[in-house]
Amino acid sequence: MTQIIYITIIAITAIDFVFDKVLDFFNDKAKSPEMPAEAEGIYDAERYAKWLAYDKANGRVSSISSSISIVISLAMLVFGGFGWIDIQLREVTEQPVLLALLYFGVIGLASSIISLPFSVYSTFVIEERFGFNKTTVKTFIMDMIKGAALSLVIGGPLGALIVWLFYELGDAFWIIAWGIISLFSVFMTMFAATWIMPLFNKFTPLEDGELRTAIEAYCEKADFKLNRLFVMDGSKRSAKSNAFFSGLGPKKTIALYDTLIEQQSTEEIVAVLAHEIGHYKKQHTRQSLVLSILQTGVMLFLLGIFLRKPEFSLALGAEQLSFHVGIIAFGIIFSPISTIIGIGMNMLSRKNEFEADSYARDTYDGKPLASALKKLTAENLGNLKPHPAYVFVHYSHPPVLKRLERLV
Repeated sequence: MTQIIYITIIAITAIDFVFDKVLDFFNDKAKSPEMPAEAEGIYDAERYAKWLAYDKANGRVSSISSSISIVISLAMLVFGGFGWIDIQLREVTEQPVLLALLYFGVIGLASSIISLPFSVYSTFVIEERFGFNKTTVKTFIMDMIKGAALSLVIGGPLGALIVWLFYELGDAFWIIAWGIISLFSVFMTMFAATWIMPLFNKFTPLEDGELRTAIEAYCEKADFKLNRLFVMDGSKRSAKSNAFFSGLGPKKTIALYDTLIEQQSTEEIVAVLAHEIGHYKKQHTRQSLVLSILQTGVMLFLLGIFLRKPEFSLALGAEQLSFHVGIIAFGIIFSPISTIIGIGMNMLSRKNEFEADSYARDTYDGKPLASALKKLTAENLGNLKPHPAYVFVHYSHPPVLKRLERLV
């Protein structure tokens, strides 16, 4: 049984890699070296050529990064690296909770070290070359430190609790763990924009003026209680622009990137905000949260069954049943199901984006939203015509041309 699980894990790892590479190939072949007619009004010839170069540069780095990752992953599987780390750490402690935290800490640190050069190159070479990067070395380092600190302060205790529940509760583990993670998910949905994101970005209330007056007038018309409207200093890291809606109930936050305000007209910004309010009115945030919680419940139910079987730990080179090694095995075996679920969630998300666009069109105006989408695509060097298969698997938002068709 252990040998079958071992072969299955290696096969899934290899198939996942090949599957992604096939999609990348299709998406790359879908690019036209000459500016297509559909790009007129969004790109000019110079900007389109810049997008081709930008996409090629990112694709090259992504290809090298994924190739190195698959080689390391297969080497760890073939030579029992995941089990070897477990054996070494057991020389330090046999306490199951501390052992699991140390194990995931080692794996996380190794993963960060491997990905760091690519992150640095992407930020300070590619993004810099194409005029996007605003991140300083200090900001980059502080982001890593803050991210690591949050992992320790939030992820550490939460992870420790989940491990303790596994060893203490037996078959009831998944139900209690599901409840705790669900409460945490709701808490983060409500308060992430208030407590977590300000650690990385500055949120300033939108000042009085033409834009705020226009936004308040629209919100009154749409019967939307405007609680927290902020400008976020997105320019601290990138010249790219965006906006987002976060929170539930009275804890609603709308944030506009300062770059969005610089690049868009008042009408276009109100149209973008109308789109974000459309997500709230259509209850998309709540819908996504509920589905995410249900998905977590299914995963934890299966996890509770898998982790009780030592064969999954032994398949990765461990010498005994191990919660943390079993998690690695489960993550790989569950990945095809996770991909299918992800495709379903992306399909729903794309539908929700169309609905939010329609809401903005019906309650405000489709023309400024269309204009805003064109500017966002051009400024951010977005792909106008990705391959349909790539969109089906990876895109949470419809391609911009599809959105424009429905706004006309």
